[in-house]
Amino acid sequence: MGVRWNAQRAEGQTEQALLGLPGLLRSVRSPEFSGVTFHEVCARSVLNKVPGASRMPFRWTVNPYRGCSHACTYCYARGSHTYLDLDPGRDFDTQVVVKVNAPEVLAAQLRRPSWTREHVAMGTNTDPYQRAEGRYRLMPGIIKALGGSGTPFSILTKGTVLTRDLPLLRSVAADVPVGLGVSLALLDRDLQQRLEPGTPTPRARLDLVRRAADAGLPCGVFVAPVLPWLTDTTEALDRLLAAVAGAGATGVTVIPLHLRPGAREWFTRWLGAERPELVPRYRELYRGGSYADRGYRRALAERVAPLVRRHGLDRRSGGEGRGVPGDENARWPAGSMPPARGGDGPAREGDQLSLL
Repeated sequence: MGVRWNAQRAEGQTEQALLGLPGLLRSVRSPEFSGVTFHEVCARSVLNKVPGASRMPFRWTVNPYRGCSHACTYCYARGSHTYLDLDPGRDFDTQVVVKVNAPEVLAAQLRRPSWTREHVAMGTNTDPYQRAEGRYRLMPGIIKALGGSGTPFSILTKGTVLTRDLPLLRSVAADVPVGLGVSLALLDRDLQQRLEPGTPTPRARLDLVRRAADAGLPCGVFVAPVLPWLTDTTEALDRLLAAVAGAGATGVTVIPLHLRPGAREWFTRWLGAERPELVPRYRELYRGGSYADRGYRRALAERVAPLVRRHGLDRRSGGEGRGVPGDENARWPAGSMPPARGGDGPAREGDQLSLL
């Protein structure tokens, strides 16, 4: 249980504040991950039920990590770090909780007689294939536990570490329904480095989609988030959708930026430093809360629909989603959800999307 590697114990105010973290084994740093501290914990449970009457096409999630070194300025999950008494800005990027016993605990939970093999989603809070996964290697055990129990599952990621597990996923997909989704917001390399400095390049993520297709695995793409006045021109979206189609994606969903608490403050700070002239426009666009003004979303839908048709992605997705991109009716892209199988009610492609 746990992973031992060439690292130094971390000390400092933030690490001391986390000494009360349940199951904490140690906090470590490594030169391989400059500026990032990993807090290794033994979790009691890793199978989480989605609270309330969710619109998600799943009721269960597994998140082996909390916090994410992808450091996306707009990440909707930033607010979850406040539950650890950490800030949703810099701490979210640099203070990563690692559930080192996740595969073993999950396997035990899936063996319970009460488990009915419902769809389990991964990547719904923080990315299971962020860079740390290359060192901790938690996902192979998690995938084997799910597959061995007959549980359908899906993975949403920006992380090209997933390439390592494609042979395993192909093997498991012969026994249980599997869905893959890759998130890709833009092609502009310079803007990508400033917006999401810890993520693989757009080209690398397109190659991941291509490799998944070559392995015979369906893989949908979330063009998310579309950033108003930064990545939402017809030309930029046309180039991106052409590249997604060329990579062999089985479907696409286009989602404008959501600014939830935590993400809103951090992204606005970034915008003020990078594009201060846009701050008043964003303030007006998001005056109603986390979602962009409905008029903007309608205009984006009208801009996107002919591009999706032009690149044949509507045929792959089984038709355009109902509603406006980014609202509660936006569909998951085909391939990103496990295909339905008779009798046990796994998630369905085309269900409602609100996680981004």
